[in-house]
Amino acid sequence: MKHDRFHGRVGNGRRPCDWPGCDQPGEFRAPGPRASGFDGPGDYRWFCLEHVREFNAGYDWFDGMTPEEIVAAQSPIHGWDRQTRAFSPTAGIDAAPRWADFADPLEAISARARARRPAERQDGRAVSPDERRALEVLDLPLDAGRRALRQRYSQLVHQLHPDRNGGDRSQEQRLQRVIAAYQLLRKAAAFA
Repeated sequence: MKHDRFHGRVGNGRRPCDWPGCDQPGEFRAPGPRASGFDGPGDYRWFCLEHVREFNAGYDWFDGMTPEEIVAAQSPIHGWDRQTRAFSPTAGIDAAPRWADFADPLEAISARARARRPAERQDGRAVSPDERRALEVLDLPLDAGRRALRQRYSQLVHQLHPDRNGGDRSQEQRLQRVIAAYQLLRKAAAFA
């Protein structure tokens, strides 16, 4: 298909002009009876140069609209006033950050990430889900300190280790969970 960009001509000479009684080739596209929408681009009419000029002179895009709809369609933000899923406050599990409350966008992102953390100690330090599970294995509260962590670990090792409990090996799996929990928590920022 050859396009004459200056005139909007699509010249292949195969379509006849849709104007009644015209035998010229229809080289110019005009809106058809069915407008574009959800079902596709809509229908087009094809006219010769003389008839497309006549069609354009009488075409009114606002035909059938109320004055309020015309004003809305002429607005510079027409079509942008609806929230898309990505920008809607209900799009995710929580509301989007209020960007105006932050000087730096990274602050807003980190504030949102902090808000999604499952637990926070009284001293303001965050506890990850893995750290929370480790505290449950050691049967310690969320706000336990480093000293309480060491004491509870020593107590459980003395209680569960086969060398300390008369050779009873039935608690070895629990001992391994206690050791793994202690190793995780002693390196955690919350217990620094």
